[in-house]
Amino acid sequence: MERDGNSARSLDCSPDDVKIVRARTIVPMLGEPVENGAVAIAGNQIADVGGFKEVRARHSGDVLDLGEQILLPGLINAHCHLDYTLLRGKIPPQKSFTGWIHAINASKAALSEADYVASIEAGLAESRKFGTTTLLNLEAFPELLPRQSQPPLRVWWCAEMIDVRKPVSAPEVSENLRDWLKSHPEWLGGFGVAPHAPFTASAQLFSAAFEISRKYHVPITTHVAESQEEMQMFRDASGPLYDFLKSIGRPMGDCGGNTPFSFLLQSQAPDEQWIVAHLNELTEGDFDLLARAKGFHIAHCPRSHTFFGHTPFELRKLRAMGFNICLGTDSLASNSSLSLFSEMRELLRKEPWISPQEVLTMVTVNAARAIGQGAWMGKIGPGFRADLIAIPSAETEGIAFDTIVAFDGVVPWMMLDGEISTLG
Repeated sequence: MERDGNSARSLDCSPDDVKIVRARTIVPMLGEPVENGAVAIAGNQIADVGGFKEVRARHSGDVLDLGEQILLPGLINAHCHLDYTLLRGKIPPQKSFTGWIHAINASKAALSEADYVASIEAGLAESRKFGTTTLLNLEAFPELLPRQSQPPLRVWWCAEMIDVRKPVSAPEVSENLRDWLKSHPEWLGGFGVAPHAPFTASAQLFSAAFEISRKYHVPITTHVAESQEEMQMFRDASGPLYDFLKSIGRPMGDCGGNTPFSFLLQSQAPDEQWIVAHLNELTEGDFDLLARAKGFHIAHCPRSHTFFGHTPFELRKLRAMGFNICLGTDSLASNSSLSLFSEMRELLRKEPWISPQEVLTMVTVNAARAIGQGAWMGKIGPGFRADLIAIPSAETEGIAFDTIVAFDGVVPWMMLDGEISTLG
């Protein structure tokens, strides 16, 4: 169950264990912004939040005054591929989605294991620079984790699996990843599973991943209905993606008469542990199915969506249906940075009817809920993890959400799991 309620609640703790962070404005995502606010922190948890005078009266710890800053929850990236950070700017927009697949496959073939390790570490550093404290990473090479330094963020490492060319043992891959993370408790976050997409992962692989997700109560994420060529493949049994996959030996007897989303539902029943990325190509029949398949979460990647020129994302319709929608950056093979601030601005550019506050919710509250951490992350309230960032405040009061979304730079201050780091 999610913790929610009044931003002035207090968690009982020893005064000696508490440190107080004061800022011009606190944006707790539990209510309205608090001017001249403060957060009391005990260990790695929020103990109290509210007006500075009130929090100071309840706690006797040392005070860190951030001055004219806005303090808010650390941002959460619900869909990224850190493996491809080194591919920034290497692949221009292609004439087709299948053309981009050919281009990224060629670029990946030129990367060594050392390149992938460097790519992941560069992606983590860049994400941190832009105020991301938690991310869900689709990791194609989980066996490389032992070669990496301890991540400076919370990461949910979702083993990305494809069996279109050769068999994959989902239990073996997942157990190895789980065992590694279990033996390294200093690595914040957890693990998950990511059968890549219905066109690259078999029904058997999806089912095996689903069982792992249920067994360990971990996220399962996949790409569905991303491109028009995916729709052509499943509905019409034709098109560039169909031809390419057929040429590399994928059995194509399951194509024809379905949409990508209806195809997924034939073998799976996505629940609250699922994060489905993209969902750009949806028919009216798909919306009828969606009305009966609620429970899973949706990850939208605004700038990657723009890069590909996909069919407009049905944000208004999906939101009205009650889906929990969060944002991700996708990979730098189809994006220019790992900044969630830039993703928020791009979404507002495309969907000016939505408020900055609602967009910020997509990279805090909604994203925390999607990865199964809604009771611990994405808000500033008693019992929540002390994952915080601060950015410069505007001179005018009452526009905190506009200021946050407009921020374009290196986040100067961050706290992760109760530990402070200066970034800029």
